Amino acid sequence: MTLDLSIVIPLYNEELNVSTLHAELSEVLASMGVTYEILIVDDGSTDATFAVLQQIHASDPHVRVVRFTRNFGQTAACAAGITVARGRLIVTCDGDLQNDPADIPRLVDVARTHDVVCGWRKDRKDDFLTRYLPSVVANRLLSAVSGVQLHDIGCSLKVFRAEVVKPLKLTPGMHRYLPVLASQLGGGRVTEVVVNHRPRQFGTSKYGLSRTFRVVGDVFKLRRLMRAAIDPATNAPELYEVAEVLEPRAQSREPKAR
Repeated sequence: MTLDLSIVIPLYNEELNVSTLHAELSEVLASMGVTYEILIVDDGSTDATFAVLQQIHASDPHVRVVRFTRNFGQTAACAAGITVARGRLIVTCDGDLQNDPADIPRLVDVARTHDVVCGWRKDRKDDFLTRYLPSVVANRLLSAVSGVQLHDIGCSLKVFRAEVVKPLKLTPGMHRYLPVLASQLGGGRVTEVVVNHRPRQFGTSKYGLSRTFRVVGDVFKLRRLMRAAIDPATNAPELYEVAEVLEPRAQSREPKAR
């Protein structure tokens, strides 16, 4: 069954955020008049996140849940969600409530004429020295090396045409560069839209200054990573192991390890 939209949400230890996120997403998506699924990947949470997801899943036929055996990282969670997504358009979104679901209709509308639409957190609610300034530097370097001009490649709120993101062969850490990797497929039509960025209310950030240093290091091998992501000869590593899948229907489908 092909749907209009798949909302892919990787999360880890977000027990206080997930119910609110589901409520906000459901309200926005219902107003759009599209067929959709909310596909949540629990990346080995150690708090009560999965228990909350079980309750949400039982009450909403639009919700699918993939649970990992342990924490494998955001690239693995994104890859698992993208692999089993059934939407013609795949929307990625954080699980910490900093992305605003109200922005999704505008991004989806732009995706009618583009392959990739990225959110741009122009007014970021992050620490200036440890998050904002390093991000500006990293984005400029990535744009210069990749040729894809974006202000905020790290924003999780993005929309992809399924055909430009599903074939990608990802390695750990590559979720950050999905727009650059996907730009090589389709028509290479990548753009960005200014989106709302909200301060985190509950839980703690999973990222710090060290991530920026990793991104700067990746700049020197980005062209090679871009080629490998679309090369049929690339042997992609197994990124995750699935513990269980909660499907709206009686029969479950587990994504193969990647």
